[in-house]
Amino acid sequence: MKTRTYTPALLLLTLSLTGLASGRAAAQTALDLPAAVARALASGPDLTTSRANLQKAQANYASTAADPTSIITTKLSAKQGLESAQLNVLSTKLNVMQTVVSGYINAYETALKVDLYAAQQALNSRTLAITQAKQKAGTATALDVTKAQNTLNSTAQDLSDARAQLPILEAQLGKTLGLSGDLKLQPLPKAPALNVSLASLQTNLDTRLSGVQQAAQSVASAQLTVDVSNNDYTPARTLQDAQTALSNAQRSLQDAQKSAQNSLKDAYRSAQNAEKQVGIAAASLSANQTTLAQTQARLKAGTAAAVDVQSAQVNVQQAQLTLTQAQDALWKALAALSAASGQDLTGLVK
Repeated sequence: MKTRTYTPALLLLTLSLTGLASGRAAAQTALDLPAAVARALASGPDLTTSRANLQKAQANYASTAADPTSIITTKLSAKQGLESAQLNVLSTKLNVMQTVVSGYINAYETALKVDLYAAQQALNSRTLAITQAKQKAGTATALDVTKAQNTLNSTAQDLSDARAQLPILEAQLGKTLGLSGDLKLQPLPKAPALNVSLASLQTNLDTRLSGVQQAAQSVASAQLTVDVSNNDYTPARTLQDAQTALSNAQRSLQDAQKSAQNSLKDAYRSAQNAEKQVGIAAASLSANQTTLAQTQARLKAGTAAAVDVQSAQVNVQQAQLTLTQAQDALWKALAALSAASGQDLTGLVK
């Protein structure tokens, strides 16, 4: 067996290249959507802050409750602070999940577009060559060639834009997750079905949304101020001001409740529509796959050209992307509905 001898310089170069290859391999991170959301929920800065605020609120509430000198308004403030901090943790989880879902989908779909545009570019290049050949044979015009060239140029620009956008989107997602390097995003799992009614989501909605909770707390605080001001030793003007503040707080609460209900209804309709679009896109893909099979059979029979098969293949790829986009839109709609309802409907928030 022949022994290979390395000079110091060659050995250094070999080790450097080996280290570089290992570094590149290590920089590539395979990631799926559930893992991405779990990572953001475990170590994201927003949730870290929310959890820290909850601990502070718990400590403040405990000390206030244990202090016999605490007055009623101080106790109410501490109680409300704890309730707000508790709900804020859940709200932050839902918001973080929604952010990750959106960022993941944007990057993943762009990667698919790069593949699609590359296939379209190859097809359009072939179409241009065929059109040019037809022009030489007198069966196509210069205008036909110009149109084919314009189509190719447009696809080439789309491909260039998608390639330029992809690393930006991956970097944005990586920043959200605290990751650097090349992200290898896996296909999204099938989105869960929308198997909850609007009426059930509307039940106790006020208790699950931070904005409505804050408005309700303002009413409670204003009501307490009215109660403690309604006596013989407090100036009448103080009571009147407290009553006015209570009326304003009640109107603000009504507005917040109405806005929350409207947002929930809109988000629910969007999720329903997204589910329907998945079915439509799936049917379109099936039709395109059938057309491809028929075109391949015609090619074997000599009644179709190879470019016809290539065109049918690109159509299938486009239909696959459309279906993926529809499924991704359902994920986004469910994430938005989760935020609007204060309840996780994606199964991603653990």
